Formats: sequence, C-alpha cells, structure tokens
Amino acid sequence: MKIPRILLTAPASGSGKTLITCGILQALVNRGLKVASFKCGPDYIDPMFHGKVIGTKSRNLDTFFTDAGTTRYLFARNASGCDVAVAEGVMGYYDGLGGVKTEGSTYEVACTLDMPAVLIVNGRGASLSLLALIKGFLEYRGDSRIRGVILNQVSPMIYQALKKQIEEELEIRVLGYVPKVPELVLESRHLGLQLPGEIEKLKEKLNRLAGVLEETLDLDAFLKLAGDASELQAPSPSVPSLAPGFGKTRIAVAEDEAFCFTYLDNLELLEEMGAELVHFSPLEDQELPEGINGMILSGGYPELHAARLSANKSMREAVRRAVKNGMPCIAECGGFLYLHRELEGTDGVFYPMAGVIDAKAYKTDRLGRFGYITLEAREDQLLGPEGTTIRGHEFHYWDSEQCGESFHARKPAGRREWNCVCAGETMYAGFPHLFYYSNPGAAFEFLKKCGEYHRC
Repeated sequence: MKIPRILLTAPASGSGKTLITCGILQALVNRGLKVASFKCGPDYIDPMFHGKVIGTKSRNLDTFFTDAGTTRYLFARNASGCDVAVAEGVMGYYDGLGGVKTEGSTYEVACTLDMPAVLIVNGRGASLSLLALIKGFLEYRGDSRIRGVILNQVSPMIYQALKKQIEEELEIRVLGYVPKVPELVLESRHLGLQLPGEIEKLKEKLNRLAGVLEETLDLDAFLKLAGDASELQAPSPSVPSLAPGFGKTRIAVAEDEAFCFTYLDNLELLEEMGAELVHFSPLEDQELPEGINGMILSGGYPELHAARLSANKSMREAVRRAVKNGMPCIAECGGFLYLHRELEGTDGVFYPMAGVIDAKAYKTDRLGRFGYITLEAREDQLLGPEGTTIRGHEFHYWDSEQCGESFHARKPAGRREWNCVCAGETMYAGFPHLFYYSNPGAAFEFLKKCGEYHRC
C-alpha cells in the first residue's frame, strides 16, 4: 500500500508541535487535500480536536497498545483513501516507557510505519546551539528517521543564516520557520473544551495560522517528503466474529459532552465482529435506546456536568436497572464515575448518580495512577476468564471509595502495581481506559455476553 505519510515530532513537550501540527493540517485541508491525522500515544483530546475543529479523520497510533503488525493495519485502514497522513508525536521523540526506553515512543512509531519525521525545534533563546541539538537527535539512533527540520519561534532575520548552516553542516532539509504568533496560540482548554460557539472562533484562528504557515513553511517540500515514504505492508489481523444466527447484538454507546473519550478503533472492531452500535446521551435522553442488549459508558467529563447528569433522574434509573438486571456493561473512567452512588462535581457538591456502585467518587489534587498499564483478571468476569490480559491507561484527577479488586494492574516499566476494577459476569467498571485491539478476544467475550443477554 502506497500511503504518503509524515510525522511531526520535537525534542520535548512544549516545543510547539501541537500548534504547528494543527496549522499544517488546516493548511493542507484548505488546499483541498483529503487528510488523515494521527496522534501518537493514548491521548483522546488531540484527535477530537483534529476531527471537530479541523475536520480531518483522526485516530491514535500506540505501539504499547498494539504490536507492529496491528499498528500498521490500523494506520493503513484509517489513512486509506486519503491524499496524505500526518501524525503528531507525543512528548520528546525518543521518550518511551518509563521515560527510560524508546519502546512506546514516537520514534518507535516512525520505525514501525517507516515514516519520515520532521523535527520541530524551539529556537527561543538560542541560535547556533540549535545545530548541536539537531545533530544529537540525528545521531542518537542509527536511523533516526528524521528527514526534515522546522524552526519554531525564530525571527525572519536570523532564519536564512541558520537554514544555510543547518543544511550545509548537518545535511538535512530545513522546511521553514514559524515566527512568534502569540495571538494564535492554542491554550490547553481549547483542546479539551469544545463548545459550539468556541469551535467557530478556533476555526478562524487556525485559518489565520494556516495562512502564516503557507508563507513561512515549504509545504510543497513537506508533501514531497511524505510522498517519498515507502510502500507499507499492512495485512489484516485475525478477528473473531459472531456466527450467523447468533442473534441480535445491539450495544448502546454513551456519547455527549460528558462522555466523549472513546477510541473509534474500539467501536469499529466491535462492528467488525458483528455488533450494531447505537449512540445515546446520558445528559439529554430520558431513556436508553430500545432493543439494546449491551452498554458502553465511555470516559469523558462527567464531573463538569454532574448537576445535569444528576437532574436526568429517568436516565440514571434506566442505567441502574439495566446493569442490575444483568445487561453487559463496560464503564471506563468517566463512565465508572457515573455508576457511583454519588459524584463530586467540579463545584465541590456531591450529586446522586446511577447508584450501581455503592460508593462516592471524589476529587483529588493530583493525577491518580497516571500512565500505561497491563491488566490481568484475578477472576472470571465479563472480558474473559481469570488470567485474561488487556492493555490500557489511566488518567484521572478523581478517585473512588471503591476502585475494585477484579484486575491486577502493572506498569510496563518500574515496579508499581495495584488491584482495580469492579467486575463480574456482566460488568467491567473501573478507571482504566481499554484498547480492544490489545486483546480482541476480550472484546469478543463482551460481545458474546451481550448476545446471550438478548436470548435470555
């Protein structure tokens, strides 16, 4: 498969790669190109932003979640039919598991997909020293995959001199510079809170940024570099599917401002296995969709909408009845919070929730158990028998009086481990976000139990 593709990376977080990636994506869309965008790592927010504000098809690339073959397959499937695929890195280029390995890093993604990388270097407060920095990144690994450089926060006056020295001494192409554009900076809240009125303002801001980058970057050279990428071998992985005649398997998926952290690759895997998905809003709808026999309560921001969720009493009671009566349910992070007896909102008030889990969920002052984990089932439960493993990650400032004991979580680097997840024959409810392609069999077990519930 010939897929023009390119990756934007940086020496560290805070180098400007998110802003520049968004600006380039907007510029390419404005040229009339069909663009696929990707975010390295488990983050939900950047792909949501790319999709809602810029209008690109956007997914994650994560080599901790998936092996090399599956990573290539997901990339190829989601980039198919597009003119170019642009990926944004995470953290520093070589930063991987535990901060001490390249496994799980942006560099590993570039290697797995044989993808040319462009290094974004923040030039603020430096000039010739930038050459030493770039040289280090080019030489740290035998094939760095770095094929171009963009200089950020550099003045036009010094740019030409730096470009000449970088290209002559380091023999790498400089694709342009980004001047200081303080009025066009994206704040972190822009990526997470996408209110309808704000989206239009952000689109205007990104269009102005795209206009700047059309002048200061060589986007034609950028596209040529993407087009030089080699052909990609991406065979489809083996995925189980429901047998004909197994029965209707209709799963309700929560989707609104409170429940918006859903890996679309997870949903597409369920559909490939034979599920019919129907979306609903715990904020707006009064009842669950008709004819369902399974439910997914995704992560998101229930704490921001606690008062509205609590006020929708009919939906809370419908969810409680369904789960208590044995409807299979996966509830991750925000969905897990929603199942509690009470949830503390961002206003400090505790609000009644669905009441499936007889405990309070409350705010803390720091991230809890942040990062990648491998989960191993300590008992037979919804996703499979004791010993079932699946990979995921945690990212939450809220905690629970009852985090559960059904799974054992281990960090991929270091010695930290703990028990978590409230699970049983028909429920998975816990803080870990799961990536189904790390164990399609676990997702299939959920699907089969949804079908069995329908026949009861």
